[in-house]
Amino acid sequence: MSYSAFSAFEHIASGSLSQVYAASSQIPDCLIFDRETGRVVDIDPRFPPKDDAPRPGRPKLGVIPREVTLLPRHWDWLATQPGGASVALRKLVEDASRNPRARQRQLRDAAYRLATALVGNAPGYEEAMRALYAGQRDDFAAHIEAWPKDVRQVLEDMTAEAF
Repeated sequence: MSYSAFSAFEHIASGSLSQVYAASSQIPDCLIFDRETGRVVDIDPRFPPKDDAPRPGRPKLGVIPREVTLLPRHWDWLATQPGGASVALRKLVEDASRNPRARQRQLRDAAYRLATALVGNAPGYEEAMRALYAGQRDDFAAHIEAWPKDVRQVLEDMTAEAF
């Protein structure tokens, strides 16, 4: 995963979470963003992130149990699938997430979140976001041209594959 830290409009660092935290922890009002989602990462300074080296053995899959509400006919269909409902649902989610349009939407949403947090009241913001979601690369670039250089560069990098 990749992260970026900003203090106001100044780009402080990019890299792993531990690298970005180390570079930005002493800077007041610094925000760290997850570049995959565009969301701000909240870090408890008592437990700073560490780079975990790969360990031998089987990796943790990170399976999280949650409730799913479906109609009876959906449960009936899932019951007939090889491996059961969980395997069938995981396969459906994996197939949907590999769709290029889903990836494009994810990249656009991440750029939207980061832009909203940093320059949500900047001139041309609304026009830039409309161009982003309409897939108009040139219009997007034109609307963000007047924005602070560091913010513009990170957004251009984040949206390189979003058009």
